[in-house]
Amino acid sequence: MGEQENRALAERIWQSANQGENFVAVLDEALADDCVQEWPQSRERIRGKANIIAINKNYPGLPKATVRNITAEGRTVVTEVDLDYGGKPYHAVSIFDIEDGKVVHETDYFAEPFEAPQWRAQWVERY
Repeated sequence: MGEQENRALAERIWQSANQGENFVAVLDEALADDCVQEWPQSRERIRGKANIIAINKNYPGLPKATVRNITAEGRTVVTEVDLDYGGKPYHAVSIFDIEDGKVVHETDYFAEPFEAPQWRAQWVERY
């Protein structure tokens, strides 16, 4: 599989996140059986497709996901996504390692937006 296919797989995963039950079906197709997912902020590692799917099936209120950017190079795909947890926004970056059309490793970083401090306003551009 090439970069375009890997990019399309990561995009499909995020798009399906907004489709309820379809999300689990897409994960079942997209993840390798021995996939590992890591969440560094909470220091959690989820081993195996079955455990990853179980968390998503039982997740209390999955967010609406809007993909902002996807970059693919070789087997690695990086996605930037805006997540909306019922009006509470988060920004996320996910790094997918894909082999033979399956996600074998995923690392997710999540952050709440915050107001920029005034002291650095002279050097930055707000958007």
